[in-house]
Amino acid sequence: MKRLFTFLLICHIASLEPHSLWYILSATTGISDFPEFLASAVVDGVVVAYCDNSLKDTKPKTHWMSKLFEEDPQHVQWLNNKCLLNRLDFKATIITLKQRFNQSEGVHIFQRTNGCFWDDETGEFDGFNEYGYDGDDLIRFDLKTLTWISPRHQTVINKHNWDSDGSSLFWKYALTEDCIHFLKLYLNYGKSSLQTTVHPSVSLLQKTPSSVVTCHATGFYPERATVFWRKDGQELYEGVEKGEILPNNDGTFQMSVDLNISSVTAEDWRRYDCIFLFAGLKDIITTRLDRTMIRTNQGMIQIEKKGSFPLVFVFHWNNS
Repeated sequence: MKRLFTFLLICHIASLEPHSLWYILSATTGISDFPEFLASAVVDGVVVAYCDNSLKDTKPKTHWMSKLFEEDPQHVQWLNNKCLLNRLDFKATIITLKQRFNQSEGVHIFQRTNGCFWDDETGEFDGFNEYGYDGDDLIRFDLKTLTWISPRHQTVINKHNWDSDGSSLFWKYALTEDCIHFLKLYLNYGKSSLQTTVHPSVSLLQKTPSSVVTCHATGFYPERATVFWRKDGQELYEGVEKGEILPNNDGTFQMSVDLNISSVTAEDWRRYDCIFLFAGLKDIITTRLDRTMIRTNQGMIQIEKKGSFPLVFVFHWNNS
C-alpha cells in the first residue's frame, strides 16, 4: 500500500519536496483499549490536529494550530463536523466490509488517506484519496481520469456507483480547491515552526567487540532524515540493517542502522563511515568507523560531526 498505514499508526512519509497535507482516518474493531475511530491532519509530516470517538472536539497538536483554532472558530467547527460525519460513516462502512468479506470476529481496520501536495515554487499540485482494509488496498480515486480504481471484487459495486453518482466531482473539488486552500492556511500559521531544524547527537554503539556496530542518531527534528553506512563513499546495502524512525519524549526523533563487521578486516575499518542527513539538504554528519569512537559496555568516546541539514517523518497518534 502506498499511503495507507497499519493499525500501529506509525506513519512514514517519504515524499518531501512539495508541501503536503494528509488526512489520515481509521476505524477499528476487535481491538480493546483502542479508539474505534481516529483521524489526524498532517502538514509537512507534522501532526497538527487530532480527533477520535472519545473526544467531543478536534484537538490542535501544535501551538500554532492552537492559535488558528482561537482565531478561526468556523474552521474548528468545520473540522468537528468532518470528524463526526466520518466517524459515523466509518463505523457503518466497517460493518459492511465485514459482511462482504464474510467476517464475523477478529481485528479489522478500515482506513482512508486523502490529501494533496503543493510546490510553492512551481505552483504544481496533486491530490490523492485511497482506502484500505486490513492492510490491503481497497479502492482509490484517480484524480487525472476522475474515476475510481478497485483491485478488489468486493468494492467493484462502489466503483460503479461512485463513478456515476457525482462523488468524483466532489473529490476533485476537495482534493484541489479545498485541500490546497487549507494547506496554504496551515503553512501560513506554522511556517516558522515547520522550518525548524534540530541536529542530532550521533554515536557508534557495540555490545561486544564481535557484534554489529550500531550508528545511532537521536534528538533530531524533523524526522525527514536518513541514516546509512558507506564504504569508500558508496552507500552499503549488504550486511546492513536499518531501524525505523522512532519518536523521543521531547518531540524529537531517533534512528539507527547496524553494520555487520564480521568480514571487515582491521585495515579496512577506515573505509567505512556512517552518514546522517536531512532529506533535501546537501550537508551531512559523518561518523567514521573507528574503534576509539565506539561506545561499548566498557565506556564511550566522543563522536565526530560535520555539517547540518533537515528531513523524513514519523508520527504516532495519541490523545495527549
